[in-house]
Formats: sequence, C-alpha cells, structure tokens
Amino acid sequence: MSVHDKIILQQGDLTEMETDAIVNAANNDLQHGGGVAGAIRRKGGAIIQQESDAIGSIPVGGAAITSGGALKARYVIHAASMQLGGLTTAHALRSSTAHSLRIAAQKGLKTIAFPAVGTGIAGFPMQECAEIMLAEAVAHLSGKTSLEKIYFVLFDEDALKAFEKVWRSMKEKPAKETPANEKPATREGSGKKSRKN
Repeated sequence: MSVHDKIILQQGDLTEMETDAIVNAANNDLQHGGGVAGAIRRKGGAIIQQESDAIGSIPVGGAAITSGGALKARYVIHAASMQLGGLTTAHALRSSTAHSLRIAAQKGLKTIAFPAVGTGIAGFPMQECAEIMLAEAVAHLSGKTSLEKIYFVLFDEDALKAFEKVWRSMKEKPAKETPANEKPATREGSGKKSRKN
C-alpha cells in the first residue's frame, strides 16, 4: 500500500472516530475549554482533563497523550499548537503534528485521526494548515512507523474541499518537491523513536 493510500480525508465528527487515537487541537497548558478540545472533553469525560492536569504544561509545538475516556478512540493525543488564548503559527503546527505522529508510533498505534489543527479559535488559515499537516503525514509514513492509516476528519464541506485541493496538488508533484521531504531530520527522528518499540 502506498503512502497516498494511507491518508484518508473525510467530513465528519472527530469525537466519533473509532481509531486508536484522535488528535486534539490543544493549548500548551492542556486546558481543554472550547472548540475541538471542549468537544473531546465533554464526550470523553472528566478523566481526559484530569490526566492532562497531571501532565501539566508542555512546550508549544509539542504533544502529549492521555486515555480516550468514554470516547470510541483509545487515546487522545494533544497537539499543542498554541498558548492558551494565543494563535497558531506554522512552526508550532508543523512541530505539534510531527510530535503527535511520533507519539502514536511509539505506542505502536495503527490508526490516528486529526482535525484541522489551529483553524478554529486559533485563527490559522485552512489551506496552509492542510499543506503543513499533509506534508507531515507523508513524511512520517515515508519512514518506519506502526501507523497504517492517518485520517483527517474535517468539520465542514469547505474544510474538506480545502484539504482535498491541497492533497490533489501534492499527489501530482514529484515526491522531492513536497515540503515534508525537504526535512530529513524530522523523518529520521520519527524513525529513531519508532524503533524504540
């Protein structure tokens, strides 16, 4: 199965995904108030916030994992793409996406589902979000990993269309032209961490 076959774009409710993990668009204090984070907390139960509180603050651009509580997913990986009350930057989005994928691989997970991280209250442009997150997904899947499917679950039709447009464009380009493949350090880092399992 090619890398392209392992990335799936769909419109739907992230909190209903039956993947091994879903990814939360989190702040670095792991306080899950509004947006995607609030929806995950409400549906998954208080345990997700309790486990997050036990972890404490993490660096912007990092990620952390908790159980999925009452969610269908076993785990929630919290991608810290912003400070509490702040905005998402391209660097923080790229880094938190890569960290989330590495954590999933370290756990030996096979499936993971992402939202369009940072495009809600954090104000990040949808197209640029798609470019960054899809590039990181391709880079991760190009290395050694347990992951077999990466889902991008978009809230509405406009978001889905934006991701589909970027994905079509990426698939039409030679691999060497995709931004992800210009960052061997990220890919090597993923592989090294995956091999610890």
